Amino acid sequence: MTLLPDQTQYWIDGWLTTAQITPSPNFGPRPPDANIDLLVIHSISLPPGKFGSDHVKALFTNNLDWDAHPYFASIRGLEVSAHFFITREGVVSQFVSCDLRAWHAGHSNYRGRDHCNDDSIGIELEGIEEGEFEKIQYTKLAELCYALRQRYPIAHIAGHEHIAPGRKFDPGKGFDWALLRQLTTLPKHFFPHGTSAIFQP
Repeated sequence: MTLLPDQTQYWIDGWLTTAQITPSPNFGPRPPDANIDLLVIHSISLPPGKFGSDHVKALFTNNLDWDAHPYFASIRGLEVSAHFFITREGVVSQFVSCDLRAWHAGHSNYRGRDHCNDDSIGIELEGIEEGEFEKIQYTKLAELCYALRQRYPIAHIAGHEHIAPGRKFDPGKGFDWALLRQLTTLPKHFFPHGTSAIFQP
C-alpha cells in the first residue's frame, strides 16, 4: 500500500482526527499493492430527499430499522459503507479507516482499473442526485481533500457516476465541480472529463 509520510496532526491508523468516528463493520483489507490515489464522491439521503436524520449512519453501521419507512424495504439487508459522510450542516463523520477497503463503489472502473473499492476513498455527501449541495459541504469536502492528500497519493477525484456510468448517477448534475476545483486549487487533470471543473482557469 502506498502511503505518504505520516501527518500526525491529521491521522491515526487511517482515521482522521478531526472527524466524528463511528466505526462500520462493513469493510475489508485492501490488496497489498493498492495505490490509494482516487477519491469517489457520492450523494445519499435516507429516505431519498429527507435530510437531518441518523438513517445514513444507521445504514453504514448495520443498525437501520428496516420497518421505519416504506422505502427501506427496498434496501433491506443491504451492507454498505463509505469512509466519510458530510451532512448538510458540514459535520464530517468517518466509518472506515482509509487504510482499509470500504464498500461504496461496487462494480466500477476508472483510470484503467477495475474494482475501485480496492484503491479509493469514498466520500458521501448528504443530498440527492438532481439536487444542489450546501456551501459548507463543499468547504468541508475541500478540507477533507487536503487532509487526504497529506497522507495518500491522491491523483484523481471522480463521482460515482464516473466510475460506474449508466449504473450510478451520483453526486449528480447539481454537484458543482468548478467550485470544488476552486476551493481545492487542484489542476484540471484531477477531475473527470466533461465536468465544469476542467473549464475553469
